[in-house]
Amino acid sequence: MKSDLDRLMQENDLAALLVTGAGQHNPAMYYLTGGAPLTHADLIKPRGAAPVLFHGTMERDEAAKSGLTLKNLSDYNYKNLLQKANGDRILASALRYQQMLADHDITSGRVALYGKTELNDAFAIFTRLQKIAPDLEIIGEAPGNSLLLQAMATKDETEIERIRKMGKITTEVVGLTAEFLSSHPAKNGKLTKADGNPLTIGDVKRQINFWLAERGAEAPEGFIFAQGRDAGVPHSQGNPDEALETGKTIIFDIFPCEAGGGYYYDFTRTWSLGYAPDGVESLYDDVRSTYDTIMGELKLNAPGAQYQEKVCDMFEALGHKTIRGDLTLQEGYIHSLGHGLGLHVHEAPSFRNKEYASDKDVLFPGAVITVEPGLYYPSKGMGVRLEDTVWVRPDGVMEILAEYPLDLVIPVRG
Repeated sequence: MKSDLDRLMQENDLAALLVTGAGQHNPAMYYLTGGAPLTHADLIKPRGAAPVLFHGTMERDEAAKSGLTLKNLSDYNYKNLLQKANGDRILASALRYQQMLADHDITSGRVALYGKTELNDAFAIFTRLQKIAPDLEIIGEAPGNSLLLQAMATKDETEIERIRKMGKITTEVVGLTAEFLSSHPAKNGKLTKADGNPLTIGDVKRQINFWLAERGAEAPEGFIFAQGRDAGVPHSQGNPDEALETGKTIIFDIFPCEAGGGYYYDFTRTWSLGYAPDGVESLYDDVRSTYDTIMGELKLNAPGAQYQEKVCDMFEALGHKTIRGDLTLQEGYIHSLGHGLGLHVHEAPSFRNKEYASDKDVLFPGAVITVEPGLYYPSKGMGVRLEDTVWVRPDGVMEILAEYPLDLVIPVRG
């Protein structure tokens, strides 16, 4: 949680955090500003002190919505800095950062960088800053294990309610999608529109995006609506021109967020239109039994890796190959069981294989995780995944934040 930041900074010997970029669709900046609608800003969080938000003059009112201490970037006369730098814009920008940090008593120590911005510009500026301020150590952190991700790994009640609301929106849209599919008759094994043309994956996706927008949500990273062979490739988003057919598996993995890049929800169901062939039903049953077992065994403070091992045990006992034996595996169980969720689709903790797990990959109180076992056989034209988002409550209860049926078959006419 944000209240852990100073402790984590102390443990990681950080003098400050420096965050840059837009106020939205930029998780680090969103986390510390509450999503103030800024096109570009900088934020400095000194250890033991409140964050300071640096903004442009035109966005002073938007910056004020953050409730943070503000500083106008125009107070750092860029024209004078440019003259001092003999016209070198990279040096002028580095000098400005040096002064911004010094104004908050940060002239030495480790400063961690965060945010989303143009990499070319940022590399040039922060490399120069390191040269002109050698007592500062400008650092990055290991992928997936940054200080901010450690703080984000547990959520407060306000964050939980926002994720819960996104879950409600997500399942509403999933329900509308099921109704939309059922409303189209099947002719010659394909769902058909009123004009006689086949209903395509692209038609369905356009409806889904519309329904999300109506509810104040968006899918900035897209979503998966993949059929048949594509359902057997876990992150295939599906072919928009492909007609929807009866009896084929459809993996519908939707992970929308609040409009503007806020909190995400993550949810998957596998459907078969009209009926499920024996092979599809058998594969679904294997995933469903594993899903049910894992959901019933989740425990507070347990390491995530033990559940990944359990899934591998179960699938291997059913005759499926798993990623435990071969990281290059392309059929069978080929990913981890789940991940944390918040302002990123993927956060801590993780359910990785034990040899890659961290001691931080634990079901701590306040964590929000996904549970998503799946089996994939593109060679057989099918794949199955089931996923729900779970809050690890401080009382030890594992609460699915938005319930939705696990039915495989979507009935259609014809």
